[in-house]
Amino acid sequence: MAKKKRDEVEAEPQVLNHGNGGSHETKKKKKNKTRDKEQKKVFVDDDDISRPTVSIALPGSIIDNTQSFELATRLAGQIARAATIFRIDEVVVFDNQSESSNVIAEDACDENESGTAFLIRILKYLETPQYLRKALFPKHNSLRFVGLLPPLDAPHHLRKHEWAPYREGVTLALQPPTSATTLVDVGLSKNVVIDEAVEPGRRVTVAMGTNRQLDDEAHEVVSWWKPREEAGMYWGYKVRYAPNISSVLKQCPYKGGYDYLIGTSEHGHIVKSSELELPSFRHLLIAFGGLAGLEECIEEDKNLKGKDPREVFSTYLNICPHQGSRTIRTEEALFISLQYFQEPIDRVLNSSK
Repeated sequence: MAKKKRDEVEAEPQVLNHGNGGSHETKKKKKNKTRDKEQKKVFVDDDDISRPTVSIALPGSIIDNTQSFELATRLAGQIARAATIFRIDEVVVFDNQSESSNVIAEDACDENESGTAFLIRILKYLETPQYLRKALFPKHNSLRFVGLLPPLDAPHHLRKHEWAPYREGVTLALQPPTSATTLVDVGLSKNVVIDEAVEPGRRVTVAMGTNRQLDDEAHEVVSWWKPREEAGMYWGYKVRYAPNISSVLKQCPYKGGYDYLIGTSEHGHIVKSSELELPSFRHLLIAFGGLAGLEECIEEDKNLKGKDPREVFSTYLNICPHQGSRTIRTEEALFISLQYFQEPIDRVLNSSK
């Protein structure tokens, strides 16, 4: 994989504005601004999450060390599978830059895509329901081997014949019945109408209700976390880019930030999973290092240089002591660690109910 770095953070979704009229221009602008905030909430709603979340962070450099596009794709697929199996809410892919940078490198040549950008693209692609991929992902060289990967088969990856309280959809450019509604492809035999005016090509979560008649009144667009809040359904993971490890911690999308940070390393403390006591948390982050571990990631970061990892993380753990191999690959550490943390995390979640 090419070494050139690329910030794959998606542009913030923009919603089309439709005014309702009014004689006073200031009043109309105020109404539009209020309505914009309400519509924007459909897309940018991480601050409203009330349930605890679990995030993982790992370096994109693990892709740079693969020998081919096919192997890189399989590696990304393993990470996506692990995140889905263990119901991870957010995957943060970070670079080892010394300083933070918000510049997005636009590069038309697919071959110049960095390992970080490649990993982010594959993770997003696999998390997207199959019936939406053609509309949301144009052809790209990095996606040429995704057909070899096993599907995530997450609850929101619904088949055409399946009915569920919620479905993921993509807004269409087709003429809706009224200017205040939008047609959405939700992977069924017919498109549905939602009760908001949204520009084409946006992914939305649609409340389908219990009535299987698609020609009824407009459906409601809901926040991506509502299926989890209301129905307890795992609804996929978000993907975020960070230029370095300090940005992983500082640029948390959740209100209040991560309140408990776990670093994993062979140099960490050894505690049995059954004896690990995690405090009550709202947003938990588990970080993984690359070839040289989290220690190198911290040393490379200008904001953290010289700090001991135990100063950066709430707890620093060795989740696989007495390992037979001198190295545990990041994708292997991911499965081992998430299984290790499953019981301690469940104890915290069950105690908070």
